[in-house]
Amino acid sequence: MCGISGIYNFDRERVADEKIIVQMANKIQHRGPDDAACYVDGHVGLGFVRLSIIDLDHGMQPFFSPDKSIVMTCNGEIYNYKELRHKMEAKGYTFQTNCDVEVIVYLYMEYGVDFLNMINGQFAFALYDKKNELLFMARDHFGICPLFYANLDDAFIYGSEIKAILEHPDVTRKIDHKGLDQIFTFPANIAPVTFFDDVRGLEPGHYAILKNNKLETKEYWNLDYPTSNYDYGNKSEEYYVENLNDLLLKSVDYRLNADVPVGFYLSGGLDSSMIGGMMRHIDKDKEFNSFSICFPNTENKDINEQRFQRMLSEKVNSKHNEIEFRWDNFESKLRDVIYYSESPLKETYNICSIALSERAKSEKIKVVLSGEGADELFGGYAGYKFDGRREGNIGYKDLEHLREDEVRKKLWGNPDFIYEKNENEFRETKQALYSSLLNKSYKDFDCLREPAIDHARIKGRHHFHQRSYVDFKLRLGGHLIADHGDRMTLANNVEGRYPFLDVDLINFAKTIPPSLMVKDMQEKYILKKVAEKYVPSQIINREKFGFVAPGSPHLLRTNSEWVNDLLSYDRIKSQGYFNPDTIERLKKMYSRDGFILNPPYDLDLLIIVLTFNMFIDVFDVPNAS
Repeated sequence: MCGISGIYNFDRERVADEKIIVQMANKIQHRGPDDAACYVDGHVGLGFVRLSIIDLDHGMQPFFSPDKSIVMTCNGEIYNYKELRHKMEAKGYTFQTNCDVEVIVYLYMEYGVDFLNMINGQFAFALYDKKNELLFMARDHFGICPLFYANLDDAFIYGSEIKAILEHPDVTRKIDHKGLDQIFTFPANIAPVTFFDDVRGLEPGHYAILKNNKLETKEYWNLDYPTSNYDYGNKSEEYYVENLNDLLLKSVDYRLNADVPVGFYLSGGLDSSMIGGMMRHIDKDKEFNSFSICFPNTENKDINEQRFQRMLSEKVNSKHNEIEFRWDNFESKLRDVIYYSESPLKETYNICSIALSERAKSEKIKVVLSGEGADELFGGYAGYKFDGRREGNIGYKDLEHLREDEVRKKLWGNPDFIYEKNENEFRETKQALYSSLLNKSYKDFDCLREPAIDHARIKGRHHFHQRSYVDFKLRLGGHLIADHGDRMTLANNVEGRYPFLDVDLINFAKTIPPSLMVKDMQEKYILKKVAEKYVPSQIINREKFGFVAPGSPHLLRTNSEWVNDLLSYDRIKSQGYFNPDTIERLKKMYSRDGFILNPPYDLDLLIIVLTFNMFIDVFDVPNAS
């Protein structure tokens, strides 16, 4: 993993400012502390910071075509680069390094943008084609690698993280109110929306071409589940188990390719345990580090997964690293997380995530494998089990239900699809939270007034596939592999890799009958069958639960000065984003003896407000206007 940034001035006589490009790159040096480069050619400039993982001595970027007319920087990994390299060498191309991403230059020369359908990886790159006078950018299928941009009047600015783009003097820090509305409504912002008015995010599975000072974005891949009339044939359960096993092993093997030590995160649950078990199956002799968060002193002993973590570590003989987590220095840790996430938070668990990568860095581990993506692909949440029971049991609908149907039809294209909550009812809560200033323009940024996804992708699909698609688009890309994943690993110069997010694996998994995903109310049934070869039965059969980090009720009871300041009446009023009277009522409610929130059913409204106010401080955001 690395960090990329750049400037494309629309006036070809205006030379890209090298000083600004260096400042942009320096702002994301945590993504690439090993080396840095700045390339300027007239009105175009590219910045790069490197985290050395493959071909340590010769993999420095930018990469060029033989005639220097194409220049490219890339953040990420191309996992099938060896196969692609052999293919291009057979066509007469000569490679200068053993670095995986060099293949992108030659693939572009041979196939143009169509090569995106040939690569398997996690990537975000920018390629400047001088002959055709265009800038070509792309982001991987699932959005593992971030890529943001600001399309201004005089220039196009891009970067791996928003903080790089904010270094350009023409980019404002004004809040996009739709970004704020989305964080209350969905698991995360939905690309292209961000928290900043000037900054957009390139969507997963999309590429962008800037030519003649005009930007065009296009989709090259999307998760496309079969329609309800799809013929799954008479294939046996064993067929699916064997093929899924082979593809997952291949995916893990791809992600073990590195010229530096590789470790893995170990939660004690099924998904991370499978990854660890498969790593040992593939390589019987290599030493692997495993990293776990444990909570030995918590009152709720159920959340301490130490027993299961140690069980898997002993089975695969990993060098196990336990981080006994304590919530001291909470404020500074939370500010760090917000700085790297570039977003307010809906919960504080990211503090645990950044602690994991901090330990990996201390152990000199630059690459970690993680289990994200399995829940969204194989049905690991409660909703997958209960959708089938709801189907066909709609019954009588009163006026409130009919209003909710209208909202769901707008969001999902299906009035009967229930994602997390009653959105129309919650709309009133949001409006009560917002200041009178924001409510004056609420219709302009109300995220319930437009589709949250491409309706065509869930129309006519099985209810399992509908939920999986929505989870992929709303929960996975913008949240679990963004502020939980990429940002928290690279905050400490560590690259996260995700074997469940492999395009070949997912293209097969989408053909598995839903009846094998959830069977007899058992979630992830088919995945558990594969896991039997690698994971102790105690882990496979244990009940799934989610750890809940301390939220705003806990913080209010500490009566800390920093919490009181962030939620003070005067501060809330002067900033102009929220209604100070509503915040006061919430503070009283959350502070009552015995008051508890029950995630995921109850949303912690005040933690969003509190971390939004931290976000304002961290990024020097102006008051609402």
